[in-house]
Amino acid sequence: MSHGFDAASGAPSGAPEAPLGNSLLARAERMLQGLNRLLLLPCMLALLGAAGILTYSVFARYFFHISTDWQDEAAVFLLVGATFISSAYVQAQRGHIGIDALAGLLPERVNFWRRMLVDLLVFLFCAFFAWKSWTLFHEAWRDGQTTSSSWSPPLWVPYATMACGMTLVALQSLLQFLSRAIPGETAR
Repeated sequence: MSHGFDAASGAPSGAPEAPLGNSLLARAERMLQGLNRLLLLPCMLALLGAAGILTYSVFARYFFHISTDWQDEAAVFLLVGATFISSAYVQAQRGHIGIDALAGLLPERVNFWRRMLVDLLVFLFCAFFAWKSWTLFHEAWRDGQTTSSSWSPPLWVPYATMACGMTLVALQSLLQFLSRAIPGETAR
């Protein structure tokens, strides 16, 4: 089972095998890596914010008997945003959980085509998910949709983070597919 970590080398399994060159694909990969790293801090802060909000909620309700009708939605919005926005970074590291039972049994050439097919399918799924998320975002923005709670925050906020995050994952998986498909590029 792969957890994004190579025990033999002690490095993330998605770590570059060779320095990126100067091709258009390499420059695109560097730009996406920089963007992914830049987005990590807001995602970490969103996770801490969600934990703080939920902790406050428990204390406020238990000790002070204060109703907190906003905390669940605020925490969910932060968690959705952090999850989707950081998923391109995880994909770049090949850190999603995968089962490598076939990888050890198949010949290298067959494994190459298996990885190509998986990268292509991941790209297609994420591109479709991103497209549907952008349509949800547009409808929520246009119609002024809100949640049904008394706080009623706008729904375009989580839809925007879903759309942006899945767009980044689609781009990342497309770059990974192309790096395998184009001879001379470093496969990740």
